[in-house]
Amino acid sequence: MFLMWGSFFFSLSVLFFWMFMICFYKLNLLVIEYLLGNIGLIELKIYFLLDWISNLFISVVLMISSMVIVYSNGYMKLDKSKQCFCYIIVLFVLSMVLLISMPNMIMMILGWDGLGLVSYCLVIYYQSTNSFNSGMITIISNRVGDVMIILSIIFFLNFGSFDVLTENWMEMICGNFILLAALTKSAQIPFSAWLPAAMAAPTPVSSLVHSSTLVTAGVYILIRLNFLFNIQEYSNFLMKISLLTLIMSGINAFFEMDFKKIIAFSTLSQLSMMMLILSMNFKELAFLHLVIHAIFKSMLFLCSGLMIHLMNGNQDIRMLSNIAYCNPHVNSCMMISIFSLMGFPFIGGFFSKDLMVEFFFFKSMNIIILMMFIIGLIMTYLYSLRIFYFLILKSILNNNYLYMNFEKEMNYSIMFLSLMLLIYSNFFVWIMIKEPKLFFISKFSKIMMILLLSMISLFFYNLNIKSNLFFLKSNKIIFSYKMWYLSSLSSLIFLKYFKFLSKMTLYDWKWLEMLGPMGLDKNLKYLSININLLNSYQFNKLVLSFAMILLMIFI
Repeated sequence: MFLMWGSFFFSLSVLFFWMFMICFYKLNLLVIEYLLGNIGLIELKIYFLLDWISNLFISVVLMISSMVIVYSNGYMKLDKSKQCFCYIIVLFVLSMVLLISMPNMIMMILGWDGLGLVSYCLVIYYQSTNSFNSGMITIISNRVGDVMIILSIIFFLNFGSFDVLTENWMEMICGNFILLAALTKSAQIPFSAWLPAAMAAPTPVSSLVHSSTLVTAGVYILIRLNFLFNIQEYSNFLMKISLLTLIMSGINAFFEMDFKKIIAFSTLSQLSMMMLILSMNFKELAFLHLVIHAIFKSMLFLCSGLMIHLMNGNQDIRMLSNIAYCNPHVNSCMMISIFSLMGFPFIGGFFSKDLMVEFFFFKSMNIIILMMFIIGLIMTYLYSLRIFYFLILKSILNNNYLYMNFEKEMNYSIMFLSLMLLIYSNFFVWIMIKEPKLFFISKFSKIMMILLLSMISLFFYNLNIKSNLFFLKSNKIIFSYKMWYLSSLSSLIFLKYFKFLSKMTLYDWKWLEMLGPMGLDKNLKYLSININLLNSYQFNKLVLSFAMILLMIFI
């Protein structure tokens, strides 16, 4: 079943890539429209918009999904419910395809809500208390975005149209709702707590969720509606939120020891970089980084999943240091994805990330914004080096775990994605960025970048855990690597008020039961006990004795 769905999605990926080439070079688009009916004067339509942006992104999503499904054939081989897992993955991919091809709000809410519900089923796939808590945080956080989309639909219904891809004053009114919905789906501050919590799902799911489907939905919607950022207030708001998220995710990734959570925080930092470039209204560059990031991040997750699989489920990064000698092919692909994450020259993310950095420096920004951006970039560089250091260079515990056997499909998927990364990154940068962009960076920006990089690198190099344990226990450092307490605050808000509501429900239930059948049954039992007591022999003797005492008193 896994191989069948994998081959089907790969065939569709080739078809959509061919449609992308036609639409891109001939500047055509395909609209498939079906009229369901009328609500008053409003036409209720279901239709799909297939231009070069949607065709390319659907092609990338289907290609990654096909490799993930083939990979799952080996990863989930011993799982009892692997057929159910495969069907849930297929529903997840179809929901994302429905969202990508959306031209109106009705289509958007179908794909958007489908992603949220199916992701909840995937997060709680391993049925444990931790998975249920993570799934609850995930679905409630995403429900905020669903409410924003529904409010947008209400406004669009009031104005007589559901189309969102036309620039007019209706979209400006609904821009606040759509922007908040995108922030929740892409896990920007203050909705960042659900992203590392979603790591409770199986690793193939994490590869899909954190590369090309769930978390990229918010960025994709803002790429489609990029005309919103012609308004200065929207641009400034998104820039500040994305910079804060970039710094927070980089610091947490540096201190984290869970391998999957490190990659999750790296996803969060890359999403914030896409949001940052979108706030400057450069949608082509943001879309280029979105596509390249989807490929190398899915490959990074698949490599990490294979390493965890080989080590019997151990996710501590300090324990995974001998894998390089066990599987050199996966180790090579891991190095390619890490270098692509760092922006190493001529590998993957370099083509989009370097252009993003130069474009940001070229803009006239104040010194605080510029320093925040540089600190976020340096943290990306440092946690990438940390992964490289622990997994490749250092062998801390010299572990003697028995390495498990793995299926060949897992290797094939990883190596194919690494090949696609090297081809796509070189190919897309030439066709998407049509005009050559030449940015001249000032000498001050270069010097400040070098100085900050040197200072922060020296600071973290001297941060030895054994000698500075008291330093790591200080409130400022705990605040830094605990997601700025966003995870605790999210859980506290939900748990506190929902527990209060559950107590109110319990009180109502008791009140209704006491006045209802349970109370009636209890009173009838009490009455019957008293009646039986009156008819008993002991009670008759008691009455007779009491009567004799009264008779003696009065006589």
